[in-house]
Amino acid sequence: MPVQVNIHEAKTRFSQLLARVLSGEEVIIAKAGKPVARLVPFQQPPALRHPGSAKGKIVMAPDFEAPLPETILQEFER
Repeated sequence: MPVQVNIHEAKTRFSQLLARVLSGEEVIIAKAGKPVARLVPFQQPPALRHPGSAKGKIVMAPDFEAPLPETILQEFER
């Protein structure tokens, strides 16, 4: 459950609130009892993907599209 503090208390105890956020808690900052902001731990955005970056690193077997052996096909039909 997040902790809710008013703006004045948040200004006074900002370092303590940041320590709580770093430990995984969520802190809601309120003005006149109404939530106006939320402090949460910062998360790095995922790395950008670069199409084609694995080119030449993946090899397909020559028989990749060959039919499966009958024993394996039977396993799928159970």
